[in-house]
Amino acid sequence: MSASLARRRLKNLLLFIPNMVLLCGRLLTDPRVPTTERALLAGAIVYAIIPFDLIPDMIPFVGQVDDAYLIALTLLRLLERTDPKVVREHWSGGGDVVDLINAAALLAAKFLPARIRRVLSARVTVSETKGEGKLLPVPLLVASEAKRSSDSGLQS
Repeated sequence: MSASLARRRLKNLLLFIPNMVLLCGRLLTDPRVPTTERALLAGAIVYAIIPFDLIPDMIPFVGQVDDAYLIALTLLRLLERTDPKVVREHWSGGGDVVDLINAAALLAAKFLPARIRRVLSARVTVSETKGEGKLLPVPLLVASEAKRSSDSGLQS
């Protein structure tokens, strides 16, 4: 990807953040969204609004990339746990919101420093089951079976 194309895509991603926050707010009021997912959506909104987070929002562009990444991962998790129609019903923008969320997560991950990306997606794995064979990130806080068993072994 050329530098100018990457900059244009990053600019579009940053302009997409307010729409994603608005989508999260609409999903908070939908009774079809599970309570746990609502709590995660609320946390993602707070993370995006508060200027002091892993990368402070006062740093132009880069400060908003971690917000976009966390919101996208939260929405991906919601898409795994509910019918995508629920998310699509609340989307007022153009294009397919599911594709946009996937693209936002992948693009934001490319611009985040590796250490920040690891903190935000410590238990995210890659799934080959969604997106017609494309590799897409599985939502935040979803641990693989191997990771769960090793975690439970630590607690014993």
